[in-house]
Amino acid sequence: MQSCEISADSTDDPLSSGLRRKRQPRIVVIGAGLAGLSAAKALLESGFTDVTILEATDRIGGRVQSVRLGHATFELGATWIHGSHGNPVYHLAEDNGLLEETTDGERSVGRISLYSKNGVAYHLTNNGQRIPKDVVEEFSDLYNEVYNLTQEFFQRGKPVNAESQNSVGVFTRDVVRKRVKADPDDTEAVKKLKLAMIQQYLKVESCESSSHSMDEVSLSEFGEWTEIPGAHHIIPCGFIKIVEILARSIPESVIQLRKPVKCIHWNQSVSKEIERVADHNSDLPEEDKGSNVFVECEDCEFIPADHVIVTVSLGVLKKRHESLFHPRLPEEKVMAIEKLGINTTDKIFLEFEEPFWSSECNSIQFVWEDEAESESLTYPEELWYKKICSFDVLYPPERYGHVLSGWICGEEALIMEKCDDETVAETCTEMLRKFTGNPNIPKPRRILRSSWGSNPNFRGSYSYTQVGSSGADVEKLAKPLPYAESSKT
Repeated sequence: MQSCEISADSTDDPLSSGLRRKRQPRIVVIGAGLAGLSAAKALLESGFTDVTILEATDRIGGRVQSVRLGHATFELGATWIHGSHGNPVYHLAEDNGLLEETTDGERSVGRISLYSKNGVAYHLTNNGQRIPKDVVEEFSDLYNEVYNLTQEFFQRGKPVNAESQNSVGVFTRDVVRKRVKADPDDTEAVKKLKLAMIQQYLKVESCESSSHSMDEVSLSEFGEWTEIPGAHHIIPCGFIKIVEILARSIPESVIQLRKPVKCIHWNQSVSKEIERVADHNSDLPEEDKGSNVFVECEDCEFIPADHVIVTVSLGVLKKRHESLFHPRLPEEKVMAIEKLGINTTDKIFLEFEEPFWSSECNSIQFVWEDEAESESLTYPEELWYKKICSFDVLYPPERYGHVLSGWICGEEALIMEKCDDETVAETCTEMLRKFTGNPNIPKPRRILRSSWGSNPNFRGSYSYTQVGSSGADVEKLAKPLPYAESSKT
């Protein structure tokens, strides 16, 4: 991956300085998601004219995917603008009038943002009982107190002891359990409920981190990622509008859809390989055969470039980095790819003819009482549905109809993706009947769900700092190649 200079007047780039007198640098951006489109837009606005975006799929947007059903738009991918103060996505949406339909009920300043702050979360057990509101509030206060402790290891340089295994999940489960069991005011029955709620809260947290389990998330690095201040917003007409705004200033000819990349031949020092690649393209002008990079596409086309910006997901890098780059990436980049974590968080939308939930209910949280002492959140394949942590009520119903949005993450999400719609709809309906104690809940009239994990162009929803990794690994991935002499390791 060659570095890309933003200023057309810069003379620091040895790869382009000699070319600038003859022509503009040729820049290839791989991926037409938010990162790729933003990069191309910035380059074009800075005066670069020879920019090409290669997108493997038949659409732009990447992990932004808004689906229109009836009068409503549902988000299979990115949903919220998290925070408004200094958030460029918020300002883009605000400046273009995308938030005018957003109601106060769709904004939350809480740590875990739902579709609505109106109403109450119903915590239901697998025995069909609702956990009393005061018990939920007591537990929530305790959990949030311990959550704040997890932030201190990074933010205050607090040492991590060996007992926690440097894991958010292990630390949280251990501390919360000890405090629940030591509470002299609770009955044994209440303690059991609170212990079971630990696992449910950790499932929610895993969905937010897009990890298989919070046991895999680094405790020492967890506090590095902080929220942008301000309310959380949704875009009623679809997050895809942000993508469309970015793409407005990019000429259609710049973006090539259905153009998957097979290999990036990036190191000019491998002259024989470059010549061999170039010889496959007899139509290439002679001056192109001395290019610094050749992007080999799946359709056998070789595209010469001076700079390449790679915006593929970490999931794709984990699966394909050995074959995607020739020569292979430097060891520090390979280690960063392997150490950082990425997994799947999927949504399951269920549309019903009529609501079976009360008007005050804003979410249904599934608490399995038999998990009070569980150490693992990994299930046999046939019990994949136990990883569904909750269903949120989409709000307002005047826009969405009577729709629930379910959440599932990790390996169980991948199992769900393999099931057909009918199986998933039936399984979710049975769960809802079981936990609400209402055997008469009808099957949903429609189901819509995401499948980010099994999609070969993404292989996961988003990344996190896995145990053993840090923010420094993200910086290593961002560092341009080839390294300048001073940055070689």
